[in-house]
Amino acid sequence: MNEKINIGIVGLGFGKEFIQIYQNHPNVGKVAICTRTPETLARIGNEFHIEEALRFTSIDAMIACDELDAIHIVTPIHDHAPQTLKALNAGKHVACTVPMATTIEECQAIVEASRNNKTFYMMMETAIYTREYLYVQELVKSGKLGRIQFVRGSHMQNMGLEGWPQYWLGLPPFHYGTHAIAPLSYILDKDIDTVVCHGSGRVQESLAGRYGSPFAVETCTMTFTDSDVRAETTRSLYDTVRQYRESFDIYGDKLACEWAQIEDEGSCLFEGGELARRIQAPDVLAGLPESIQCFTKREQIIDANHVSFIQGAGHGGSHPHLVHEFVSAITEGREPAVGAVRAANITCAGICAHESAMKDGQRISLPDFTRRK
Repeated sequence: MNEKINIGIVGLGFGKEFIQIYQNHPNVGKVAICTRTPETLARIGNEFHIEEALRFTSIDAMIACDELDAIHIVTPIHDHAPQTLKALNAGKHVACTVPMATTIEECQAIVEASRNNKTFYMMMETAIYTREYLYVQELVKSGKLGRIQFVRGSHMQNMGLEGWPQYWLGLPPFHYGTHAIAPLSYILDKDIDTVVCHGSGRVQESLAGRYGSPFAVETCTMTFTDSDVRAETTRSLYDTVRQYRESFDIYGDKLACEWAQIEDEGSCLFEGGELARRIQAPDVLAGLPESIQCFTKREQIIDANHVSFIQGAGHGGSHPHLVHEFVSAITEGREPAVGAVRAANITCAGICAHESAMKDGQRISLPDFTRRK
């Protein structure tokens, strides 16, 4: 396919990791960048040879640029919804880092804006493109895992680590729960139907008061539409000791696989009876244009000292897969893998989970607009 699209990236902290991937994608023409700080804009613009006309200090100016077909938003989470809506309503396709939004109303507005403007929205969910997830996905597709009996996810992280912005302090755990939720829904290819969540422990008062969220840990069980499989997922952000772990465990009637307990020690494959062995999931290059395959490697990360990569192990080689899926969806005129409705299902599952925890485990059904018809 020869069609080329032009992309603008908003937010140049973690966002700058995507510049070279877009620049090297065969279906991307021009790449623009946007940040509020002129010095940062000049430095990164020069580093990546971005032409002056495609450097912006205002997202409004970037969205208004007629040359751009799509906007990739990598900004603080409370800016995601308003910036996404602004771009969609201006006729731009949108990729946005997780989560989609922090309220159900915002998620619904994004679904409606994408539909009404005939523009594509993609939530850039790294967790379903990691080498570990793609390894398990192949076990499922090949039939080697057998019938899926149970899935479990967790995302345990210390957001008090120096380098995280202040807006994170005291955030409800499942308001940033998509990394722990998405693999469970996607490996089953089912929409999340209901959630039951319980909070555990307490964070310090200075954190609890910021968003009215008292729990140190939240654990949620989920049901899925037309499925007898149930899932469990756990999320923590503060005052709970654990090395960073963004995990996905799956149990079938032929095989099971559990994510590494300690970073870099390898996942564990269970092969029946008491048989178990460590495995290292390989980089997945299949389906990627040759020109961006190298970006699955950890050594391709530009700023390894960025807090997103000190915690997170480089997001499992997911970045080029995300870029390729977004670009391909636009050029092929199809819904992205994590399009607006599915992104809303995953994000609203977390929002509803926190609501359930605050109501002492009340079962909550997800809104109808989050389900595929």
